This record gives sequence, C-alpha cells and structure tokens, in this order.
Amino acid sequence: MRARYPAVDLNVDLNVNGTVSAGFEPVQDAFVRNFATGGERGAAVTVYRDGRRVVDLWAGTRDVDGDAPWEHGTAQIVRSATKGVAAAVLLMLAERGELDLDAPVGEYWPEYKTAGKERTLVRHVLAHRAGVPVLDRPLTPAQAADPALGAAAVAAQAPVWEPGTDHGYHAQTYSWLTGELVRRVSGRPIGEWVASEIAGPAGLDLWLGLPEAEAQAGRVGRVGRIPTPDEPSGPGSGLRTRPKRSVAAAYADPESLTSRAFAAITPLPDENDPAYRAAALPASNGIATADGLARFYASLIGQVDGGTRLFSPETVESARREESAGPDRVLVIGTRFGAGYMLHGTAAPLLTPGSFGHPGRGGALGFADPESGIAFGYVTNGFRKSVTADARAQALVRAVRASLPGT
Repeated sequence: MRARYPAVDLNVDLNVNGTVSAGFEPVQDAFVRNFATGGERGAAVTVYRDGRRVVDLWAGTRDVDGDAPWEHGTAQIVRSATKGVAAAVLLMLAERGELDLDAPVGEYWPEYKTAGKERTLVRHVLAHRAGVPVLDRPLTPAQAADPALGAAAVAAQAPVWEPGTDHGYHAQTYSWLTGELVRRVSGRPIGEWVASEIAGPAGLDLWLGLPEAEAQAGRVGRVGRIPTPDEPSGPGSGLRTRPKRSVAAAYADPESLTSRAFAAITPLPDENDPAYRAAALPASNGIATADGLARFYASLIGQVDGGTRLFSPETVESARREESAGPDRVLVIGTRFGAGYMLHGTAAPLLTPGSFGHPGRGGALGFADPESGIAFGYVTNGFRKSVTADARAQALVRAVRASLPGT
C-alpha cells in the first residue's frame, strides 16, 4: 500500500512531494537530508521494486539558478548516465541477431579499420577497451553534435593502447563509437532508435536528442555547478565528497589521459544550450526524469505495469558480466565494467554485487539490481566535482539498502 509521508524535520524549510511505500521511509529521510546538509537545490528520486513504483519523490527548484518549483515530470540532463541507455541499444541489437558483440567494429564500419584499430571488437567499445578515449584534434561543441564529423574523427584516431588489452573510460568518444555502430547496423540515428524501441514501448520520459515540443514545454530544468560540502564526519557518514590527490592531479594535468578524454569536446558544451540538448550524444546528453531513468532499468530486468521487458534474462547476464576491472587508465581509480554498464565496486557502489548501471558525472545515477528487483533513478540540477560516486546519490542508495532486509 502506498502512503504519503510529511517531510522529515531536519531544520530545513522544504516541501517534499510524492509518495513512499511502507518500509521505504529511509529513502525519504535521506532525500531530505541531501537538501538539509548536502546543498541540494532541486532533485528527484524514483525506485521500483519488482516492476512496481515504491518511491517517487521530488523537491526544490526546477532550475539550479531559479525559483520555479520542481514539479512531477521535471526532467534534467543526466550526463554519462546516458551511456547505460546507449549500451542497451547495442545489446538489444545483439539480442535480435543484428549485431555480434564479438565481431570487429570494422565489419560494420569499414572506415574504422585504420591506425591499429583493425582488431577492435564491438565488445571492446562497450567495455571501454577500445583504446580511443581521446581525440588528438578535439571537436568543438558544434562539431561534436554532428554525428558524421564525430564518427570520422574517432575513426581516424590512433589508439593510445592496443584495443582489448586494457581499459580506460571513454568519457566523450563513447558517443561516436556507439552512435555510429547503431547507425551502420540499423540504418537509424541512435536517438531515433531510443525513442521508437526503448522510450516509447517502455513508457519512459527519457530522450536522446530533446524534441522541440519538449523543449518548448518547459519541463527541462537548467543545470549548473554547485559547491561541494565539507567532508562528512563520524561513523556511517558515507563517501568522501572531495577527490583523492592522485585523481585531482590527473584532472589538473592538461596532458593526462584523464584531461584529454574529457576534453575531446573543447570548449566544454553549454548544457543549457537548446542546440546541445537537441543533439544526440549518447555519452553525455540524455535527458530524463527520475522516473524515466528508474523505469528504464526496471524494464531491463522485468515488466513494468504489464509493459515491455527490454532485456531477456540472457542479455541481463551479458550486461553485468565483468569485461573490465582494475586501474582505469582514464579515471585513475579502479573501475569495473560489464557490456556497457558500470558494475558494483569502489567507483560505483551500487546496491549489491549483482547490480549494474551508470552514474552521470557529478550527479545522476541509474541502476538495476536483478536479485532484489530494485531499479533506481536519481536526477539533479546541481552538479559536483565527483565523477562516479556522488555522495547524494550514494546516500539514497544506502537508504534503499536499509529498506531491504537481508541486503
């Protein structure tokens, strides 16, 4: 039975809207605490269990720099959480027999067979093992939004390690690698494929390439950088909010793989620019509601409201089977990847060891945990310096775990 709960009294003037099922009250407590002590401006969190929505909360302002309230259905850019959606496209094409994950990329995209990339497999692209996380000649935001230019740039790029022998996060180039593969295999742009084969059938408020009608409707908030709070203290305080020195040094060095990977688009795009939001960059610019993100993951592992299940059980196992693990040559820290998804670990502390999903840099998070039947979506308008494990999202994940006896 679903019930409505008042805001938790944490000396914060906050109007929390939504519903929480009995037993999941810790999630609301954590959500309010993110505003009270975590500097949250506007956010939403949705949780499904076994295809049923058990948490649906929103609060704060729609825009990071405005006063209009966050409403039910407010959407935000989710940055790299988009990568999980892009991975689903390739895995669904493989499930339908249209794509072989163990085939060379060049079998579908002949121009890619240059500069030492001839043996790159589709599986390497999904697992961040392709060796092309950087572009020697970065693209401008306008160039990056042109899928043909992006594909040509990554096809011409020489790898920085032999494909398949190591892994490193393809922060930006993942857009053109996945997008061009989808176009070559299906004949359709990846944003169109997502709309017709994923978002439509599963009933998702989720877009890769924001339609003009949605942009005009004013549902999508403005995003921006917000300050990082002081380190929490005391037992059970959670993750560090500031990066380790080695990570900070990698981002500060313009010649590092870390900096160059994120600078494959230079200068950084204006994420509030309508032109950027209308483009389809599957590494970085998907737009979703918290419910859209959670419902997406719920639909990967089961039916929601009697609707479409997107992955077969075999594809779920393929998605979360470890493909890459250990020191990440781009992110510096240790990471674990399945076929396109981050797996539970130090970089992405998800619900249980069987969870798979993807964070968005400095904020959003979506994942599924097949064993518990949990699907989770968190979106925010305030981005922090964190790359993978944002402290606000992790507080909510810990609260979900506390709501599930035995996890």
